[in-house]
Amino acid sequence: MRDYELVTIISPEVDEEGIARIRDEVNKFITDKNGIVGEVKHWGKRKLAYPLKKFMEGNYVLTRFELEPELVKEVET
Repeated sequence: MRDYELVTIISPEVDEEGIARIRDEVNKFITDKNGIVGEVKHWGKRKLAYPLKKFMEGNYVLTRFELEPELVKEVET
């Protein structure tokens, strides 16, 4: 297994409960693939470098995890 970092950008319109649900879904996906979730940090709302779907801000969540290299493409999609 190798170490990876994933930064997820979530719409600024999503509330804290929704962010927690999305974070849990990502963690469950990784653990279902026999990965190990290490550190998860919610960085909060941050300004985007350019607009994404009319938004200039996004909620950032950093996830550090271990996973087999051949499964990383599935996490990306």
